[in-house]
Amino acid sequence: MTMLVDSHCHLDFPDFAEELDDVVQRARDVGVERMVTICTRVRKFKQVLAIAERFEGIFCSVGTHPHNADEELDVTPEQLIELSQHPKVVAIGEAGLDYHYDKSPRDAQAKGFRNHIAAARETGLPLVIHARSADDDMMAILKEEMREGAFPAILHCFSSTRALAECGIELGFTVSFSGILTFKNSQDIRDIARDMPRDRVLVETDAPYLAPVPNRGKRNEPAFVADTARVLAEVWGMDEADIRRQTTSNFFKLFSNIPKPAKLDAA
Repeated sequence: MTMLVDSHCHLDFPDFAEELDDVVQRARDVGVERMVTICTRVRKFKQVLAIAERFEGIFCSVGTHPHNADEELDVTPEQLIELSQHPKVVAIGEAGLDYHYDKSPRDAQAKGFRNHIAAARETGLPLVIHARSADDDMMAILKEEMREGAFPAILHCFSSTRALAECGIELGFTVSFSGILTFKNSQDIRDIARDMPRDRVLVETDAPYLAPVPNRGKRNEPAFVADTARVLAEVWGMDEADIRRQTTSNFFKLFSNIPKPAKLDAA
């Protein structure tokens, strides 16, 4: 079976507490051999890291979600940099702007986001960007910060405008698509995915959220990334094995600290 990856999930969330071993095994059963479990609060980083340390093939990030930005404005770039030195930490974030829910004040979101950008710039680890209903401010901050010095990044769970996707590509970023890609009313997202450079696209679950068709409405889990990859294959007119190879190659290019298996494709 050709290898697949889940570039963004939240395995520390309570949704998985009772059956985490089974969830990981189900992912492996469909070829998902690498997963990145994403930190949403630095104060809970130890729990996230413990999962990455427990399982071979699982890695993690360190950072503060924009929903929680005002709770962790005391977290400095230096602290993020220090925590990222652990070999299982392969990304900074997720951080960004979310004006849809506005759970944190917008100035707090921006300040926290810039702190994460500084850490990504210093470490060279990719910044996991959360962007929702904030495209203009997001593009402005990214362009401004890029002038201060380059940093790698991924626009995760992409559900924004074509303008933001194209801005990200111009800045050298990767764009990641979740189960949203499979939803009946997401033709605009499929159209954007169709036009993205094929070496800059990843797939993810964002589990436990946004389960793809045919499991929409259920709790999501990393195994379901195969369904999103299948739809991306249809969008690109490729077979499923080729999509798996392409997105896995893109994954290891972006997350360069994650060791590749000796043989990417199993017979």
